[in-house]
Amino acid sequence: MRGSPGAVLSASALAQDYPNKPVQFITPAAAGNSPDVVTRIVADKLTQLWKQQIVVINRPGAGGLIAAQAAAALPKDGYSIYMTQASTWTVLPIQQGDKMPVDLHKAFAPVGMVGEQPIAVGVNKDVKANSVAELVQLVNGTKDGMLFAATNRGGQAHLTGELMRDKGKINMSFVHSAGAAVSINDVIAGRIPIMFEGLAGMAPGTQGGGIRLLGVASQKRLPNVPDLPAINETIPGVVSSGWIVMMVPAGVPDAIVQKLNKDLRTVTADKEVIERFQQLGTYSRDLSPEQTDDFIKNEEKLWWPIVRQVEAEAKK
Repeated sequence: MRGSPGAVLSASALAQDYPNKPVQFITPAAAGNSPDVVTRIVADKLTQLWKQQIVVINRPGAGGLIAAQAAAALPKDGYSIYMTQASTWTVLPIQQGDKMPVDLHKAFAPVGMVGEQPIAVGVNKDVKANSVAELVQLVNGTKDGMLFAATNRGGQAHLTGELMRDKGKINMSFVHSAGAAVSINDVIAGRIPIMFEGLAGMAPGTQGGGIRLLGVASQKRLPNVPDLPAINETIPGVVSSGWIVMMVPAGVPDAIVQKLNKDLRTVTADKEVIERFQQLGTYSRDLSPEQTDDFIKNEEKLWWPIVRQVEAEAKK
């Protein structure tokens, strides 16, 4: 049912005056990690644009569930914003199953894409493969296959390895690591030949020369590293990134959602923001709220079967 003309005008007037007081961002990211830094870059730029303070509140833990529950209970006035991450939508609903306490699609309305952090594949410097195609041939030609490292079972880096294994029919197996630094040390030392991680997380290994990047799971080559092939060029369908999306509690007036989307797109198109994002291996997309919703639903379709497979294997 459409609102009355008076209600529409009132919502439009509200959006024109928005924001006229401080705003809070709720994020599942731990303070200081890459998604948190990205969130704070956006918060700083929006503070300058709005002339209003933005307070970033970190609510990490439980795979994003703590932040999701906190954000779902926020006022529906547009002054409380949820900076959600991929795993909350692609992993948590499968892990929680019927126990999932928040219906994400009913609780939140997407605003826009903040940024994606594509996952890269790297190998020990002595691995005799200089491309993704050569790596596939090497792994499948090795008795019992080869191991790959990634942080956190069910995390985006791990899922990327599983997706590449599935799409490329590659005989490789996952080894859990307690953090990117552990994976990097294991690969540099030659204990594990392959690893998956975001570009920023992989940087300490690649800068020292102990790890060579073979590809990145972006849709196409990235603008600041054009010589690094997209894995998708060799194994179609291997597109994977951690992502950060701006959302609000469902029920926030659409006029405010559209204003937020417009201002977010202005900020992420800023040259300084683009450069700072790229240093963090982060790339934004110019998406409307509707396109952002479609993006999330497509991510769910892609990842839920992979997550179910990972969960089933973990129970064996």
